[in-house]
Amino acid sequence: MTKNPLTDLTSLKTRSSSKWRRFAPDVLPMHVAEMDYDIAENIKELLISKVANSDLGYTGPVPEVAAGFVKFAAERWGWQVDPKQVRLSTDVGVSAVEILRAISKPGDKVVINSPVYSSFFEWIPEVGLEVVDVPLVPAEVQWQLDLVALEAAFKQGAVAYLICHPHNPLGKLFTREELVAIAELAKKYNVLVISDEIHGPLTYADQEFVPYLSVSEAARETGVCITAASKSWNVAGLKASVIVTESAKVVEKLKKLPAALHWRSGLLGAFAMGEAFSNSVDWLDAAIELNLKSRELLGELLAKHVPMVKYWVPESGYLAWLDVSALNIGENPALKIIEEQRVAFVPGVDLGKQYGQYVRINFACHPASLERAVLALAAYAK
Repeated sequence: MTKNPLTDLTSLKTRSSSKWRRFAPDVLPMHVAEMDYDIAENIKELLISKVANSDLGYTGPVPEVAAGFVKFAAERWGWQVDPKQVRLSTDVGVSAVEILRAISKPGDKVVINSPVYSSFFEWIPEVGLEVVDVPLVPAEVQWQLDLVALEAAFKQGAVAYLICHPHNPLGKLFTREELVAIAELAKKYNVLVISDEIHGPLTYADQEFVPYLSVSEAARETGVCITAASKSWNVAGLKASVIVTESAKVVEKLKKLPAALHWRSGLLGAFAMGEAFSNSVDWLDAAIELNLKSRELLGELLAKHVPMVKYWVPESGYLAWLDVSALNIGENPALKIIEEQRVAFVPGVDLGKQYGQYVRINFACHPASLERAVLALAAYAK
């Protein structure tokens, strides 16, 4: 049985990742999407072995990556992937940027759904393209996709739709019906769907994650999946991801992708990703179980201390989107909370300019950290 991967707070503070160095030592970091967990022992042993053997050269052929992803996708999601259409890339961000560069010309439009991962607002302008936001519609249980507005955006000449599935920050899983509808619209208007599925493996056991490319022939003809082991197995610093396609039509669209994407990936990252997808499911399930407990604790703490804060229960992942408007913290709640309470949330405006009264919290952490974070919000409750 896999041991509990939760790391003690003292050890966490010795880590050198951005999560633990971005802010002053007295600030509790609840922002960046990184779990406070030890990595899987088999991944750790693989990395130690390669370092001990001075096996740190350029990234050559790594068939273990495609083999591992194919195995995981089939066993976890019933998705049959062609290993010949699994391509190694640096990370999901680089994949998105290079795909957009390959299919577009400056000034072309790319559709997104805010509130959404802040980097989406950076990747698109990086290649001289225009962001077209079709915001998700708030609802009681989970925010919803506005298909009418999405079609209007496609009709106005968008070349691509960058979708976050599962969605960051909401933890929303797009349903099979939504994905089928997206595929039909993409086919009708010749839009490439770039499905960022990096949080897919973190879906809770009572929910169903449906890969975009698995839903229909239209999806296979219009879509490309970008994903990695980085979020789900806590190895983001190793820099490796995959680009997955399922049709000759999309492969042709992506023919301008640089071959150097493979060489710009880390050797350690590639092998760790192969090991994660092939042999680390037990660790993943243990992490998901911890995330579930933290998700439940977050709901209990919010209900107890700040019941006026609105919280949408995520269906996947370890991020939560909170509406803190009822606390009347001010124009920039996240900044004020850092300054006065020494707890770092992601400001809502980073995920869409209209979300100034929201914050994002990472709950894949020690229970004591979660309690301190909620009490920081409670300091503003009247």
